[in-house]
Amino acid sequence: QVQLVESGGGLVQAGDSLRLSCAASGRTASPSAMGWFRQAPGKEREFVAAIRWSGGNTYYRDSVKGRYTISRDNAKNTMYLQMNSLKPEDAAVYYCALSEKGYNAGSLYRRTVAYDYWGQGTQVTVSS
Repeated sequence: QVQLVESGGGLVQAGDSLRLSCAASGRTASPSAMGWFRQAPGKEREFVAAIRWSGGNTYYRDSVKGRYTISRDNAKNTMYLQMNSLKPEDAAVYYCALSEKGYNAGSLYRRTVAYDYWGQGTQVTVSS
């Protein structure tokens, strides 16, 4: 079993930055990829960013490209999401997820079904 714990959320003003962390523990072995998703009230969970554990290829939703950076520290089994120039529409609960599925097409990691384990989420609130 794998446990994922997010941290780093909070209340910020528009234009500010936050850095989220996701620490994996348990039977982590070698994940195929990890990702960040977010869910705002009344909306479906949506893909934010993903990173292949081996190789480090990254994928982003269009609305965060250039503002968010996903990274990982393999030795610490930890993934990060640096969020800059935050906007009110970025406010949501952010979830990290881990996939043990090895896809050739990176685009498949944009789907929630690609992931086997999920964290509990961390709240990001952005005031205008």
